Amino acid sequence: MFDALTFQLAKPQVWLGLAVSIFVGYALYRLGLTLLRSVRHLLPAKVRTGLGALWFVTVTVGWVAIATHIIYLPQVPFFFELGSDLMRGFRNSAGQVIVVVALSLIGWGLIGAATQRIVVEDDFNRRTVRVQTLKGVVDSTLKVALVVVSAIAILQTLGVNATSLLAGVSILGVAVGFGAQSLVRDVFTGFFILLEDQYGVGDVITVGSGPLTGNVEKLNLRTTVLRALDGTVHIIPNGQIQTVSVSSKDWSRVVATVDVTYNADLNEALRVLEAVSKELHADPEWQSHFLAEPDIQGVTQLAPDGVTLRALFKVQPKSQYALGREFNRRIKIAMDQARIEIPGPQRNVSFGSGPLEIRVAQPQGPGAGDLKTPAATQDRTRSPVPPSFTRDEDDEDER
Repeated sequence: MFDALTFQLAKPQVWLGLAVSIFVGYALYRLGLTLLRSVRHLLPAKVRTGLGALWFVTVTVGWVAIATHIIYLPQVPFFFELGSDLMRGFRNSAGQVIVVVALSLIGWGLIGAATQRIVVEDDFNRRTVRVQTLKGVVDSTLKVALVVVSAIAILQTLGVNATSLLAGVSILGVAVGFGAQSLVRDVFTGFFILLEDQYGVGDVITVGSGPLTGNVEKLNLRTTVLRALDGTVHIIPNGQIQTVSVSSKDWSRVVATVDVTYNADLNEALRVLEAVSKELHADPEWQSHFLAEPDIQGVTQLAPDGVTLRALFKVQPKSQYALGREFNRRIKIAMDQARIEIPGPQRNVSFGSGPLEIRVAQPQGPGAGDLKTPAATQDRTRSPVPPSFTRDEDDEDER
């Protein structure tokens, strides 16, 4: 028997057959485990463990029998005859269907494992956005193709002429196409969104001029999924997207504005604005978010309630929200320290036509005459609570 084994193993086709049998055996083993997992809530843990071990032994014995038949060792009659019976069973339609299903499950798992190995960097940039987007698209496309090929293989195994079936499906597809023009439009629009990298997973976008704004959580050929600030998920067919405003592509901008009263010293207010902007730009904690030095534009509007001063910060994508909040905190403290008044809402209070008596009392006690404002003791360079990088619901109000 050893001489016969040595002679058979010298043939390349024997090794090829053994490799195929190992792959099919592993696929059947995984198929059995998948079926066991699907009914795990119906069986006790010990029963599941026992069935798993029994299935492993069954697959192992079956593979040994098939390997004995492939190598052609009639000197081992039990395994040789069992392998012959199993080979005849796999040549039948039912056996081939089981093999196709098992191989499809292996392919499904391999596709998932391959896409999961694509690791996206933590830094937000166009490369990570594109990789994250294409990762999901490739995964879903390959799985759909696998399902279609497996279905055709199963139909051919059952004796259905796949060629005539595909011809009939193509004719039916022409008829259905007239009723599914929106689906075709969605797919074509999604294809060009991906091709031109208009936006991707992780971007902050606004669809049209409506209230649909949020982070792109998922993007495929048919739909775009947005997550709003309040957690609402918006599912938008790509064909219905006419215009898209992307707030996180390549770079972003902080429109840093502050209003002062008409009685304020504008020159001093501009110096405070410039000092706070440069201070924020030079801060090591925030310097990496800037792409250019602050642009101090000066007085941009004479509004009814005050004078508007503005500076522009060119920053990294999606950094404008946290930088705007930090600027607002620092400019408020700086204006208070410089005793420059920021206008507030004005109200007229009427006390009727009778006389109004006003008494002015002198403060008593130590430190009663100290007019030092609380802002004078505040450290504007360090925030007690770090500002969040989460976007605001209305980006137009974010500075």
